[in-house]
Amino acid sequence: MTKKNTTPLVRRTILVPFILITSLFALWGFANDITNPMVSAFKKVLELDNFQASLVQLAFYGGYFTMALPAAIFVNRYSYKKGILMGLALYAIGALLFYPATAYEQFGFFLAALYILTFGLAFLETTANPYILSMGSEETATRRLNLAQAFNPVGALLGLVVAQKFILAALQSDDLLPNGEPVYGTLTESAKELVRTSDLSVIRNPYVILGLVVIAFFVIIAAMKMPHNERQEGKVAIGDSIKRLFKSKKFVGGVVAQAFYVGAQIMCWTYLYQYAESFGIDNASAVNYGIAALVIFLSGRWVGTAMLRSIRPGKLLFFFALGASICTLVTIFVPGIVGLYALVGISFFMSIMFPTIYGIALDGQGDDSKFGAAFLVMAIVGGALMPTLQGLILDLGGTGYTDVNILGVPEVNFSFILPLGCFVLVAIYARNVYAKYNI
Repeated sequence: MTKKNTTPLVRRTILVPFILITSLFALWGFANDITNPMVSAFKKVLELDNFQASLVQLAFYGGYFTMALPAAIFVNRYSYKKGILMGLALYAIGALLFYPATAYEQFGFFLAALYILTFGLAFLETTANPYILSMGSEETATRRLNLAQAFNPVGALLGLVVAQKFILAALQSDDLLPNGEPVYGTLTESAKELVRTSDLSVIRNPYVILGLVVIAFFVIIAAMKMPHNERQEGKVAIGDSIKRLFKSKKFVGGVVAQAFYVGAQIMCWTYLYQYAESFGIDNASAVNYGIAALVIFLSGRWVGTAMLRSIRPGKLLFFFALGASICTLVTIFVPGIVGLYALVGISFFMSIMFPTIYGIALDGQGDDSKFGAAFLVMAIVGGALMPTLQGLILDLGGTGYTDVNILGVPEVNFSFILPLGCFVLVAIYARNVYAKYNI
């Protein structure tokens, strides 16, 4: 008879701090998914092409790459708690900068605000992920991280709802004439200025409110006594730590797989709106499909976390990457509503990828985990670069989404060849990890 594992996922003595840190996963999920629809919103309000609009994601996810390693150095010198407080401070500053950005009506100012905001998110992710791993035994670490990460799509879902109800639905630049032509393009320059000012204010307000909420979290965590793991939070020589990490093929492969996974996720969630618009679904209505994708993602995270009790992480990751690849093929080669359903369905298979790759890559890294965490967060730069490449594909025949056909399908469909390649690479990593390390 198999002995039942009685190791607790989280000790009761640190349950409140665990819940508080877990709530941060929802907080940065909100920022991620209120921002995804902004690519399309900024394109219309500021009359940008697809490449220029994709710079929203370049600024947003580029901040992760810039600040992840400095965040790890900061945490190594001080503590997880101070790292989280620094992250919340930067997050709040970036969100509040939307106020002056709106006053100046400069796209570059908005990009700078998003860039600084994600400095804060880089601190939070670099710190909170290994902090959660440290709140218990290594045996249950990957499951514990999957549990905490399950609350990320809760925040993401709320971010999408806010984007739909309070931003996209209120944008005058998205209004259409009876013949389907955008009203905004027919206005005089002075009328456009009035609409632009109004729409940018609509975009600004949720970010400013978000900044105030983040300040409240800062105050609560600053006042609370947080657990301190002497082994996990001990000082580590950065040079030696990085050398050890990059001698591990499992870790290096994990960083590469994470970069491609995040790129795939952001492409699927960002260009869902353009995919829907290509056959007549407007942005505000397309958000319903984005919400469905997040609900499915959340369901997949809970299902996947439960499955990890009996299936090795590498094996489960392989089958989920295979499922994502199949759905992406349907998205590419079956235009219309069926392809959109498949695009939404990809989210189920993406659900466990980030925390599972993260847990596999850091498995057995010990004191080097804090710097390992930094490189895994830096890998989020895939979310900055890959959507930009997809934007270039969409611009091949013009600023529309069905200007040219490639392999018999519109360019918006073909552009999903990029996430398909990403999922294949994740599947290869998962298979190698399971075969070599039995993880």
